[in-house]
Amino acid sequence: MNNKHTGVDLKSVKLLAGLWEDRNRLLAHAIIPYQWDTLNNRTKDVPLSHAVENFRIAAREMEGVPEGTIFQDSDVAKWIEAAAYSLVFSPNEALENTIDELVRLIEKSQHSNGYVNTYYTAKGIEQRWTDLAMGHELYCAGHLMEASVAYYQVTGKRKLMDVMIRYADLITEEFGVEEGKLHAYDGHPEIELALYRLADASGDDRYKDLADYFMNIRGVPQKDGTGSIAKEGKKPKTRWLDSDYLIADKPIREMDTVTGHAVRAVYLYAGIADQYRRTREPELWETLKLLWDNLEQKRIYITGGIGSQSHGERFTVDYDLPPDRGYTETCASIGVVFWAWRMSLIDADSRYADMVEKEIYNGALSGISLDGKNYFYVNPLETKPQITAYRQDMEHVLTHRVGWFDCACCPTNIARLIGSIGSYLYSVSGTRLYVHQYIASEVDLMVGGSRFLLRQTTTYPWDGDIRFSLEMAEPQRFSLLLRKPGWCDGWEIRINGIKDDTYALEEGYIVLDRMWTTSDTVAVLFEMPVRVVQADSRVQAYCGKAALMRGPLVYCLEEFDNGPELQELLLDPQGSFELGKETIQSVSATCILFDGYRETISLDSLYAPMKERQRSKVRLKAIPYFQWGNRGKDEEMRVWLRSL
Repeated sequence: MNNKHTGVDLKSVKLLAGLWEDRNRLLAHAIIPYQWDTLNNRTKDVPLSHAVENFRIAAREMEGVPEGTIFQDSDVAKWIEAAAYSLVFSPNEALENTIDELVRLIEKSQHSNGYVNTYYTAKGIEQRWTDLAMGHELYCAGHLMEASVAYYQVTGKRKLMDVMIRYADLITEEFGVEEGKLHAYDGHPEIELALYRLADASGDDRYKDLADYFMNIRGVPQKDGTGSIAKEGKKPKTRWLDSDYLIADKPIREMDTVTGHAVRAVYLYAGIADQYRRTREPELWETLKLLWDNLEQKRIYITGGIGSQSHGERFTVDYDLPPDRGYTETCASIGVVFWAWRMSLIDADSRYADMVEKEIYNGALSGISLDGKNYFYVNPLETKPQITAYRQDMEHVLTHRVGWFDCACCPTNIARLIGSIGSYLYSVSGTRLYVHQYIASEVDLMVGGSRFLLRQTTTYPWDGDIRFSLEMAEPQRFSLLLRKPGWCDGWEIRINGIKDDTYALEEGYIVLDRMWTTSDTVAVLFEMPVRVVQADSRVQAYCGKAALMRGPLVYCLEEFDNGPELQELLLDPQGSFELGKETIQSVSATCILFDGYRETISLDSLYAPMKERQRSKVRLKAIPYFQWGNRGKDEEMRVWLRSL
């Protein structure tokens, strides 16, 4: 295990032509403006946000009371963070001025003691910290802190970070182990991630100490029996909304199963990873490995979705992964990215980068439409609109994306993931340069004390052909480590056009160690056949079924291409598959064409004695899962098909 990985600064990475350059162009020119209008109540036919208006009220620049969710401030924070990242890709003075004006509002809303929260400003800040289980105060604080660090790192402007440092100082004064302080933590992890990040940006390790405190006290029973959640011990008390919902049923060092509210859980696990990176405490690493194995082996959908029950938006038990009514929240998949990336920085095992890849191409990316203006909160693997619309236990499932939500945590979250995608591609450890993700890009970086430029060109994920070239002032010896995707069984490496078989394979990374010069090139070709995938038979929903994948992409069938009653379709695992092109909303993708069967059983009565089944051969088309729902509303979709 390598303990000294560092990521590469986002500003050092330039995206080149490809899927993610397209997504970042969309972020800068469509998503950020659309979301800003929506946060200001200017978008028609969507729920009103009130998020910016709430800060105007808190800043005493307009009359009224805050509206929206109790955590509405976090929407503004994540938009600032996403907008900051977009400035790296597309500098925009007008956008920067808009952010600066918003920062002015936030600063003006700050109380003299440093407190910032529009909801509790209206309620009375003497009520602060009285409902930490569900009040989301530290959660909102955390997102504002992360936004402040992002904006400072991109622009060099400190005003928002200074505002949040004052807030962090207040939290440091009021929470902690000392007598007279609050011995409590937030019901929704996030402040921990933010404090570690703020400490790195500011150089003040007090914030790391406070983050460690919040981590260490979580789930530790107190004398009053509150479990440290809030001063009054407020917490939900139902079977599905108890302390494990808050991931507070046991101390972090005793955790071994992913449980509770899915987003809260993975944010917490990312925080444990941050704490381990600071302390190197072996017990924390053992906890992380147990939690990871449980998620990866027993509690995650093929798309990377997590959270199989809507009530509590939570994990349930091992192998419970229903395709049509699971929760699979976009924010949860994004949280998995945060956790997996931190695991990669601790231990360069390719399975962590494989997980990042799974999420960014499937479970997270499906949460936003191809035009950037419509969203899924929940990402099902199967929809049948005429059933979904009438079942109470599926009321959370939408069969088409919408322009906004009353609880709109996901749109701004996917925006900040898209904008920060360049930060997940590379890491450096001594004289080793790791390539974790195959995304067309240039990176200017230091390895082993020398600076050089690495250029990566590829059309991945549409094919497995990736080319690297180097520009450097003088020859340099270092190791270039290329992730071998977990889905790949065959590959070829060429250095300067000559096939190379001398590489080592280390924890899923191809290690190319040599003296490099500015004229060197590396070509890697990962074979990318269509794969027919089955699930463990303990996942009862998928027994006798199969799914299609190619490269990192999960595929699905839509009614638009294949007609209604998709449950009648059968897939032949031994059949042949052809590749085609499908352009949806100007986004071109590789589709899969194949022969399957339709088995229609039409009876005179609902039930009848079994007879020989009649099957007709049909031509079927599968598209990437992230593209579904972009060609019309309320049609059937299915990832898993019955298998011959």
